[in-house]
Amino acid sequence: MRTHTWHAHARTALVGCTALALGLTGTLTHAHAHAQPHSRDLGRETLPAGDGWGSEGTGTTGGAAAGAAQVHTVTTWAGFKDALKAGGDAPKIVKVRGIIDPAAEGCAAFEAPGYDFDAYLEKYSPENWGLDTDLSGEPADSPEGLRAASAAGQDRAIKVEIPANTTVVGVGKGAGIRGASLQIKGVDNVILRNLTIEAPLDCFPQWDPTDTDTGAWNSEYDAVVVHGSTHVWIDHNTLTDGRYPDSTLPEYFGRTYQQHDGLLDIVRGADHVTVSWNAVEDHSKTMLIGNSDGAGATDAGKLKVTLHHNRFEDVGERAPRVRFGQVDAYNNHYVVTGEQPYGYTFGIGASSQLYASDNAFSLPAGVSAARILKKWSEAPLTAENNYVNGRKTDLIAVHNAEIPAETLRSGAGWKPVLRTKVDRPRAVPGIVGARAGAGKVR
Repeated sequence: MRTHTWHAHARTALVGCTALALGLTGTLTHAHAHAQPHSRDLGRETLPAGDGWGSEGTGTTGGAAAGAAQVHTVTTWAGFKDALKAGGDAPKIVKVRGIIDPAAEGCAAFEAPGYDFDAYLEKYSPENWGLDTDLSGEPADSPEGLRAASAAGQDRAIKVEIPANTTVVGVGKGAGIRGASLQIKGVDNVILRNLTIEAPLDCFPQWDPTDTDTGAWNSEYDAVVVHGSTHVWIDHNTLTDGRYPDSTLPEYFGRTYQQHDGLLDIVRGADHVTVSWNAVEDHSKTMLIGNSDGAGATDAGKLKVTLHHNRFEDVGERAPRVRFGQVDAYNNHYVVTGEQPYGYTFGIGASSQLYASDNAFSLPAGVSAARILKKWSEAPLTAENNYVNGRKTDLIAVHNAEIPAETLRSGAGWKPVLRTKVDRPRAVPGIVGARAGAGKVR
């Protein structure tokens, strides 16, 4: 069986993690229920009162009330999954030590018998297949059928569901999860803290000849997805494409071989979420809040999310793109260096009510502040006291002056009250730079 050389390269890089994974012995151990005197136990900490939408109502406590039998330290993917299942929805704390990686053996570990990427490229090239017919009717033994079977194998291997009343926390400064898709789905009361999370690399993207006029590659797997869940706190993590930023991905059929989907998506009626003090880096389709214009029956009145003191660096778009939700974005620092393609920061989508204030933006020469906002649908927003390269800037006025065909309306129709300290925007780059991301909890 032949495998394309880029796949071989990706497998080689991924296998490089195997030695580290194997060096971390043990799978699941019980830890003491309480921290030692005078030491800090991040697993016992809860979202402070008034700290964003996640503090609404019952607040977010995760597994802080866990008994001794439901505090686990894990060093392997198998141990991580076992710990999450243990005790059902009883409060639990899962402490991740070191790096765990369900894809450490590389893409070849997921390939169905007979899968051949070169055969896939040959059969479905625009020259041979055209651009008018999608691949949905292909039989199981076709290159597309074998790709789908391989993709199903990866799906089973890398996805894991986080149960209700759970805190997942990294131990120290070097803890992380690579190549996995963390699903916070249909549950209440979850905390995710102090982890470096590298986005999963889709080994088997699907070619869709009918996507746009020239076709496109489509990938699966969000690094973290909050799907229909409530009271979620995502704090002091580093979320990144890590070893595989989009700028390193190859092209086939003249289109980027897209192997990433969302980095942190909040969708399907999720509600009361606080995202704070995270470093979000090197990703294109970064964060959806609401995934469909037609999801009003599920999403209207929900998707209340607070984003504060996060550092977004070299993210291409969707930081976030909002539909329906009352989203409060304050004291974030958005950095564009030009190393990755940049489209926009805030996407204004169907029935959204974005309130963006007191943020800082660092843009290079040639990138206008007018691009910070992107209009997808008619919806009002509030954008006030934001600073671009150290200067107070009316983001709506700049956008409307330079892009009059996409005029935005001011006035989100609500004002956030669930905020802790609001820092001066000029001070935000220094504050967030020093304190956002994994290993920087104070």
